[in-house]
Amino acid sequence: MNWNHLNSMEDLDKALAESHEDLVVLFKHSTRCSISLMALKMFEMGWDESLSEVKPYFLDLLNHRDISTEIASRLDVEHQSPQLVVVRDGSVLDVANHSAINADLVKEHV
Repeated sequence: MNWNHLNSMEDLDKALAESHEDLVVLFKHSTRCSISLMALKMFEMGWDESLSEVKPYFLDLLNHRDISTEIASRLDVEHQSPQLVVVRDGSVLDVANHSAINADLVKEHV
């Protein structure tokens, strides 16, 4: 799986614009949290060819808290960490937090 990184507000704008063409997932990850690391690994293990058209975006929360805050504001989702937000046409289809994060959730929307 090839992550696109959310390092700026422009990256977030791009991700949300892409959601009008393809399914987009935003993964909010805390690099200091073992639960977040476990959720990330489980999510990546479940990623397969059936998700080849999905655009995955990765956000390092510790370095880009401002982007996380903007995601919460624009998409009207309560901030959690770790968190997976599934977006199509600029709107949230699904949200998973902590141990509920898995690739099967994304597959439901493909």
